[in-house]
Amino acid sequence: MPFSRIPGHLRASFRDIDEQRARSIERALRDHYFSKWPDGYLATDWGRRDLANHLFGRLEADRDVVIPWLDGVRPLRGSSVLEIGCGTGCSTVALAEQGAEVTALDVDEGSLAVAGERCRAYGLDVSFVRANATNVDTLFSGRHFDSVIFYASLEHMTLEERLSSMRASWKMLAEGGLWCVIETPNRLWYYDAHTSLLPFHMWLPDDLAFAYSRCSPRANYREMYREPTEEAKLHFLRRGRGVSFHEFELSMKPVRALKVRSSLTMATQGWGSWRRLKWRFSDERKYISLLRRIAPEVHEGFFQSFLYLIIEKD
Repeated sequence: MPFSRIPGHLRASFRDIDEQRARSIERALRDHYFSKWPDGYLATDWGRRDLANHLFGRLEADRDVVIPWLDGVRPLRGSSVLEIGCGTGCSTVALAEQGAEVTALDVDEGSLAVAGERCRAYGLDVSFVRANATNVDTLFSGRHFDSVIFYASLEHMTLEERLSSMRASWKMLAEGGLWCVIETPNRLWYYDAHTSLLPFHMWLPDDLAFAYSRCSPRANYREMYREPTEEAKLHFLRRGRGVSFHEFELSMKPVRALKVRSSLTMATQGWGSWRRLKWRFSDERKYISLLRRIAPEVHEGFFQSFLYLIIEKD
C-alpha cells in the first residue's frame, strides 16, 4: 500500500524520532539482540540489511500495510491488544502510536530490552511481560482484550508450544474478539523465503530439513546445524519451520467453520495496475489456484506465502 494511500487519521499518528534516539535503539539492538548472533554477522551484507530492517524497515512496512489492514477491520484507537511475540518492538510501536492499549509479551529477555528502549524513544507507554505464550489464558485470567495478535512469532515455536499457545489465546478471547496472525511463513508454500532460502524446505520432515540446512545459500544458517544435538535441533526449529491451516483446526475449530474477517493476500497489498497484471500470470497465482482446487473448503488466506489472517471468535 503506497504511503499516499494510508488513511490520513493513521498517518497523522506516526511518530518521528531524532538521531540521538535512533542511536539508542541501535545500541540496544547491538547489545541485547544481535549479540547472540555469530561474530562478524553485522559486517556481512545480510547482517547490515538485518540491522537496518530492525531499526526502521519493519516499522515502515507495518505502517504502510499492516496497520491500515488491521484498522480497517476494527479501529485500533482505544482498543486493547495483546501482542504475543513482540520481538524488538517495531510492531509494538506501530500499534501503540495509533492509540491502541498494548500489552506486549515475549519470552526473550534481550528482545524485550530492545522493545522497551524503542518505545521509550518514541514516547509510548506499553506494558511488557516476559512469559511463554502457552500460559496466556492463566497469566491474563480475567483480563479483556479486543484483539490477540501473533506477529511473526508462531513459526518460532515448537509444534507443542504453538498448539498450546493457539488454544490458550483462542480460549481467552470473548465472543467477537479478534485473533490475528501476521507475517508467518506458510508451511505449504513451495519456497522458504523466511529462513533457509531453499525450495521445498518447509515440506521436509524436521530431521531431513535439519540435515539439508547445510545446502542453504544463507551464510548464518548453513554452518549452524552440522551436529544433530538436542540443543541444535531445538534452535533449528525456533528459526522458523512454517505454519499451516492444520494447526488452526487442531487448536480452534474446523477451518471451514472459522470466521475469517480478512486476509492480506499477495494480490491485495495496494499494488499498482502493472504489478497486478504481472500477478495474474505469475507462478505464485497459479500455485494458489492449485491449492484452492485441492482444498476448496479452506479460506484463500491460508494459501498465501505468508499468513496474514484476522479471525473473529463467534
